[in-house]
Amino acid sequence: MTSRYDDWMRRALEVARTGPPGSASEDVPVGAVVFDPAGRELATGRNTRELDADPTAHAEIVALRAAARRTGSWRLAGHTLVVTLEPCTMCAGALVLARVATLVFGAWEPKTGAVGSLWDVVRDRRLNHRPDVYAGILEDECAALMREFFRTP
Repeated sequence: MTSRYDDWMRRALEVARTGPPGSASEDVPVGAVVFDPAGRELATGRNTRELDADPTAHAEIVALRAAARRTGSWRLAGHTLVVTLEPCTMCAGALVLARVATLVFGAWEPKTGAVGSLWDVVRDRRLNHRPDVYAGILEDECAALMREFFRTP
């Protein structure tokens, strides 16, 4: 029996594997999906830093921006962010500031991770909001996607 988070992570993996339409982008394949409090998919995001020449265009930021536009509010209380890779400091800070209720991520990111690897932004007691965190969901599949992308020919 699969869990809801497994199913949601499969959706995030699908987003990660599907580049923006018509692009030959070299963006790292990270996928993010925001689900509303009822469990409905609200928004998706994929890394588009190279495509958009935007250092802030991480999958999580793209998905959070789309969710905020769709709801008409920057406050995403009750929402869940599912992402294939452990968020960096920018993305961890953004999801805290957006009041995301739950973070679900797949692979750990030992070089830049800010949800336990290098830092733990989302659990910092000095901040006004701390989401629930579920780490390592479909970790092997998420890590394999990263290994495949960074494999040198």
